[in-house]
Amino acid sequence: MTKKLPTRTFNDVLALLGGQRFDVAPAQEGARRTPNAVQVRKYGCAANIAAAPDGSVEILARPGWLLNGEIARLLDRGYQKFIKTSKLEIPATADHLRSIHEFTEELNEAIGGTTLYNEALGTTSNIYNYDRVEGRE
Repeated sequence: MTKKLPTRTFNDVLALLGGQRFDVAPAQEGARRTPNAVQVRKYGCAANIAAAPDGSVEILARPGWLLNGEIARLLDRGYQKFIKTSKLEIPATADHLRSIHEFTEELNEAIGGTTLYNEALGTTSNIYNYDRVEGRE
């Protein structure tokens, strides 16, 4: 039987994240224009969060590597994972992937969210673009 965890409020989560050595700062301009959105950072990774209408936490920008001040997305091309921003794309190293995975786990635990099986095994990508099926429906 699974345990039912109490829902944490946005202020509780911010206090918890501060206690776990996350850097908490106001989110940058592109955070879906949500008032009081904050960016949390640790291990070179970042995510944007804000208070949901019910008082809980809403993730505005999925966790990713922080590259040139922008939260990068993880792109999987089958043979290699890449870290991609709007202006730059670099190959992802094992250290990048470990950092993103650890950051995501700690943030998810602080928020009180559910962890899916495939996410618990390792880092999942935002985009899957395999070259052998490129251009196919």
